[in-house]
Amino acid sequence: MRFRVRSGVVVAVMAVTALASTATRAQEEGNPERGEHLANTCLGCHGVPNYKNAYPNYSVPKLEGQHREYIVIALQGYRSGDRSHITMHSQASSLSDQDMRDIAAFFSREPLKPDAQPVGNAPEAAQVCVACHGQNGVGITPQYPTLAGQHADYIERALLDYKKGGRKNAIMGTFASQLKDSDIRLLAEYYSRQRPALQTEHRPSTILTAGND
Repeated sequence: MRFRVRSGVVVAVMAVTALASTATRAQEEGNPERGEHLANTCLGCHGVPNYKNAYPNYSVPKLEGQHREYIVIALQGYRSGDRSHITMHSQASSLSDQDMRDIAAFFSREPLKPDAQPVGNAPEAAQVCVACHGQNGVGITPQYPTLAGQHADYIERALLDYKKGGRKNAIMGTFASQLKDSDIRLLAEYYSRQRPALQTEHRPSTILTAGND
C-alpha cells in the first residue's frame, strides 16, 4: 500500500513538472494570438507594403518569415538604445520581454528556410556574410537575421548604421566599418533579390493598403 502511495506521488510530481515545463517552453516561444493583438501598432508601418520611414527616407523592413529570436533581439536593442531609432525606441520601451516574444511569434509563424539556390552572383564582400546569413540570405541560426527579399534600401541603411555606430554590435560594427559605400549597395541589392523572400505582414484593408494586396 505504501509503495502504491509513493508511486502515485511520484507520477503526480512528474505530471506537474511536465506541465510546468510545457508552459515555460510555450512562454519562451511566445503566443502568436496574443502577439497579433499587440502587433496592431506595429502593423501601422510594418503592415503597409512599401511604406517608408520619413527621415531618413528608407523602406520599413518586412517581418513576415523572419526568425522569432532575431525579432526579439532587435526589439531589445531598440529598447536599450543599442539601435538608434526614436519611434522604435518609444514603441519597444513600452513592451515587456514577454510582449516581445509574443509579437515575434506572430510575425515569424513560418520562418523562411534556405530551400533555393542563390539568385545571381554574390559580390566579393558577401564572402564574410554567408557565415551568418547563409548563401541565399536565410540566417543560419535563429539569432541571425534573414535578409532574403528584404528591401534593398533598408539593408543599406542598416549596414550604414552599423558602420557609423547607430547600431551597436561588435561583429557587425567591425565588418561594416571595412566596407565602402559602393560595397554596401551591392550587398543590399544582392540580398534583396534572394529567394525565398521575406514578406510584408498583411493587415485589415485600410486606405493605406487598398489596392496594394
